[in-house]
Amino acid sequence: MSALGTSGAIAPGSIRGPAHPPPPPPASPAPLVAYFDDEHRLVAGARAARDAGLEIRDAFTPYAVHGLDEAMGQRRSRLTWVCFAAGLTGGALALSFELWTSVASWPLNVGGKPYASVPAFIPVTFELTVLSAALTSAAAFFLRSRLFPGKKSIPIPRVTDDRFALVLERDDPAARDLLRGAGAVELEGPGGETDAEAAGRGGAS
Repeated sequence: MSALGTSGAIAPGSIRGPAHPPPPPPASPAPLVAYFDDEHRLVAGARAARDAGLEIRDAFTPYAVHGLDEAMGQRRSRLTWVCFAAGLTGGALALSFELWTSVASWPLNVGGKPYASVPAFIPVTFELTVLSAALTSAAAFFLRSRLFPGKKSIPIPRVTDDRFALVLERDDPAARDLLRGAGAVELEGPGGETDAEAAGRGGAS
């Protein structure tokens, strides 16, 4: 069918311009991983990066490092409140169920003791309090950390042995200089390339 209508005018919508593909999504900034061989240098590096206005993504250590959360500017964990609420709920449910079964549902006269014998309910109440707090805290930790079953991630070498790693959101020369000055023994940029590998590639070219 011709683009011209019966009156000689161009039919609307009959001429289309060249199709333009949608613009690609903006690339996410490449992270920078700094490795330290001492926990004090890691804390100093995290504090220096924060003072310089650099965004810290995470830190990986073989054991808990005192003062690291504060140096990274992280808020106090709310997992303690989750644990407290779960334990309180589990204990209250256990005690309520025991009272209901012993007093209302099926009261039994055991040696003339009162039906609502609270001291006899303490062991089960305590056990369910600890069980509820432990399981809920573990589940909340895994969900908040996005550690789902089957999740694949790129491991950072030696952070479960003798290395400490600080991960920044963006890789740039200023951040590299700052972390080197803070005591970083190795820096790893985009694609997992370290300083030594980059230097070797530059020398070979």
